[in-house]
Amino acid sequence: MITRISHYTIYVLDQDQAYDFYVNKLGFEVATDATMDSGFRWLTVRPKEQKDIEIVLMLVKPGPMYDDHTAAQLRELIQKGKLGSGVFETNDCRATYAELKAKGVEFMSEPKEQFYGIEALFKDNSGNWFSLSQKPKGN
Repeated sequence: MITRISHYTIYVLDQDQAYDFYVNKLGFEVATDATMDSGFRWLTVRPKEQKDIEIVLMLVKPGPMYDDHTAAQLRELIQKGKLGSGVFETNDCRATYAELKAKGVEFMSEPKEQFYGIEALFKDNSGNWFSLSQKPKGN
């Protein structure tokens, strides 16, 4: 029986830019940044208050996993915002929105009241989109 998720992969176009975005703009911490003998870089980050999950910032490039054509297709889908997505929770969506916007994060929508709380949509520097979400009071 599967008991939990330990890693989640977000495909990125440039790991250094992704590092800057997730660490310096979103405030995540680096869990692992290691280069293997093959030159493959294993880069994982996580929210500072959530140590039990790591987000793998995976570079899309030709190699053992993808041929040239497939890697090019994946990069195109990433840039269009068609692959990565997720929900990042916050206690104060409006304040976090203002803080991240001031750091240069590209938002696709301002915070809006929804039946499930307050939500604003944003993109990372590769084109992946995410929901910044605040649960309704009392949940």
